[in-house]
Amino acid sequence: MFKKLIEESFEKSSWVYHINSGSCNGCDIELVAVLTPRFDAERFGYRLAGTPRQADIVLVTGPVTKQSLPRVLRTISQVPEPRCIVTMGSCPQSGNVFKGSYSVAGPLSKYVHVDVDIAGCAPKPEAVMDGLVLASKILREKRKAFREAGKTAQIPAEANAEKEVQE
Repeated sequence: MFKKLIEESFEKSSWVYHINSGSCNGCDIELVAVLTPRFDAERFGYRLAGTPRQADIVLVTGPVTKQSLPRVLRTISQVPEPRCIVTMGSCPQSGNVFKGSYSVAGPLSKYVHVDVDIAGCAPKPEAVMDGLVLASKILREKRKAFREAGKTAQIPAEANAEKEVQE
């Protein structure tokens, strides 16, 4: 009985934490469109989290610059495992028009494992919704693997985040 209750409690709404790593705000505007009543992502259980420690999905927009990279990695490390990392738009995936710039550190996938890439500049709200649904499926699988391994959700220590940034 308790095992079933615990398994059902893991099937919850996915909370999304948004990180803007220096974007032009085109992706941010599309993300707002997804959250407003026209597309209404909340009806599927997606809500913006106020802090990374409450989030399940991390959504990154904008080119990852050398100045924002340590902060992005530190924020991602604060999200409890299992987590799903999603990039939105061409900038965090390739650098887009900023590729080759002295201040761009490169694609986010160079530093952390990215689960879902939502392509486009800026992606349409429908594509964002598809990406969030895919992220939820991946998150469900990760949670199942965590339960089978006997692990509980854990927030990494701050020391690990500082170590990742220095590497």
